[in-house]
Amino acid sequence: MISSQLSTVRVAIESANERFRQAFEYADAAGLASLYTEDGQLLPPGGETAHGWEGIRAFWQAAMDSGITAVRLEIAEVEDHGDTAIEVSRYTLLGAGEQVLDQGKYIVIWKQERGQWKLHRDIFNTNGRRAVE
Repeated sequence: MISSQLSTVRVAIESANERFRQAFEYADAAGLASLYTEDGQLLPPGGETAHGWEGIRAFWQAAMDSGITAVRLEIAEVEDHGDTAIEVSRYTLLGAGEQVLDQGKYIVIWKQERGQWKLHRDIFNTNGRRAVE
């Protein structure tokens, strides 16, 4: 792993995370789903795995419908493995008035798809502070 490669991959993932945050801000569940690979999987706590763009879109739409209006993502580390990268990070889910609804950690396995870094496997779990189910 070359330092300049790692920084390039991290910057690309930071940029993708910013698009994720913006899609959430605009309540754009389809836009969120488009950030995943075509056969992406979302593995939420206490729920079934969401498969593919439609399953992932439906999951995020339900999350938005439950009152989640914004997300904050804080990268802890990124490992570069060629056309795959692993991100370990923290999240905060927010509701109306910036109310913290949930905080936790996540791991994303990223894959390059058509020249873009996309979420391929996304698993997260709560630290226990969940105001919205």
